[in-house]
Amino acid sequence: MGRNKKYSGYKAYQYLEPGVDYREFKLREAIKKEWAYRVPLSKTEEERFEELMSKCIVIDLHEHPCLYPEDISQAWELCREGREFMAYEALASSGIDAIFDNMMDGESIITSKNGWKWTDIIHDLGMRLCDIAHQDFVIHCKKVEDIIEAHRTGKLAWIAALESASCIENELDRIDVLYGLGIRSMGICYSESNMLGSGLNELRDGGLTDFGYDAVRRMNKLGMLIDVSHAGDQTALDTIETSDKPIVISHAGARALTPNKRMFPDEVLQALAEKGGVIGIETAGFGLRTKKHPEGGLEGYMEHIEYCIELMGIDHVGCGPDTLYGDHAGLYRVTEMRRRTGGFGHYERPEKPAEKFDVEELVKDVQYIKGLENPSEFENIPRWLIKHGYSDEEIAKIIGGNALRLLKEVW
Repeated sequence: MGRNKKYSGYKAYQYLEPGVDYREFKLREAIKKEWAYRVPLSKTEEERFEELMSKCIVIDLHEHPCLYPEDISQAWELCREGREFMAYEALASSGIDAIFDNMMDGESIITSKNGWKWTDIIHDLGMRLCDIAHQDFVIHCKKVEDIIEAHRTGKLAWIAALESASCIENELDRIDVLYGLGIRSMGICYSESNMLGSGLNELRDGGLTDFGYDAVRRMNKLGMLIDVSHAGDQTALDTIETSDKPIVISHAGARALTPNKRMFPDEVLQALAEKGGVIGIETAGFGLRTKKHPEGGLEGYMEHIEYCIELMGIDHVGCGPDTLYGDHAGLYRVTEMRRRTGGFGHYERPEKPAEKFDVEELVKDVQYIKGLENPSEFENIPRWLIKHGYSDEEIAKIIGGNALRLLKEVW
């Protein structure tokens, strides 16, 4: 169906009355016109693009496809209300057939300052499922057949995912509960360590713990996709080795091009490919800065795509831009300010290496990511690939085919 989605005009929580049933925030329009960008194509290329988007199953491995407040400083207040507003209309014109929605994750702070609490995660998931239950465009995706059906019928397959397993604490059976509620992908940890393993921000990476080993085995048995996007290098390697099934790095890039801990070294990327896994290249709110493309943006993103294809093989590269409908770079700024001034008891360790993932430094001169500012600009990836001579078969793999193969093996 491509971008010809069957969308009837539903808006998030339209069955309730704003200001009466929930606190109302002024949400930003999904697409900021002055930031919008579309890779230019010739008439022939445009026709090829439309045909590709019609016949290919397009899978976005990592997003937060919701509307954020116009005043981005209110983002945390919105999160405390426990209610996210999916951008149904924008998603209907995006051309995406299946999207991994990582919801609030660590921003789900209904009952805590620091997030990742079990009750908050369940609240977040339940609230979103309630909204989805009142509309007819989005399918709550639980199996591969749902993605194929969404593509065939002009709908969107919504895949519930968590970036970290922190909320399970030391309770292995909670993985089963999450699966039963529809979660189909979960990260080992989110930057900081938990019971399963070490996050990428830690001074020392202790690798996958014994409990983490048990959790990986349980996820394998259930058919839940395992993600290591925010894990430390050794924890990621241990997880790849432990898992009976291929895993995903849903949103990251190559450290060889963008040298910070948020990216992965070649060793991890090659190990992922050797076990049949897939990396979804991300851009997030600060862009993939490289020597060749210091401004980041779409060009920096595609440089990472091409690097990973060369290193890992084209069968192991996909797309997980990690964007949202709002001021993403601004969100990073207010988040960093909140962390530094919010009384969270965070202290800088003097022995920690100077080179680290400095959000404030990365986003200080960024207003938006040209070409990949929100999920609707996913289409610029196939447009760029067409412009640069990739075949239909190669493009189909990158924009969804590789992800679909992975899900068939795991789910």
